[in-house]
Amino acid sequence: MSYTDKTLTCRDCRQEFVFTTGEQAFYAEKGFENEPARCPSCRSARKQRPANGPRSERRMYDVTCSACGVETQVPFNPSSDRPVYCRTCFQSRG
Repeated sequence: MSYTDKTLTCRDCRQEFVFTTGEQAFYAEKGFENEPARCPSCRSARKQRPANGPRSERRMYDVTCSACGVETQVPFNPSSDRPVYCRTCFQSRG
């Protein structure tokens, strides 16, 4: 199959880049069906980022344990119709 260089536009930076004949042959050899959507520098930058992105601090909610009455925090917004337990009481219910 004969390839010709293609000019594509990067989805991230909007700059044009060339999808060379060599890259097209490589994509075809690997069975890739889609052309690259990002330029080489944006692809490289994307690969350098952590897989799950930066973690934000978990929001904690102040509650009173339904079993022992101790003040504690939980990582979810409790509803008023369900009991909420501190760690000790939750683990002892197991």
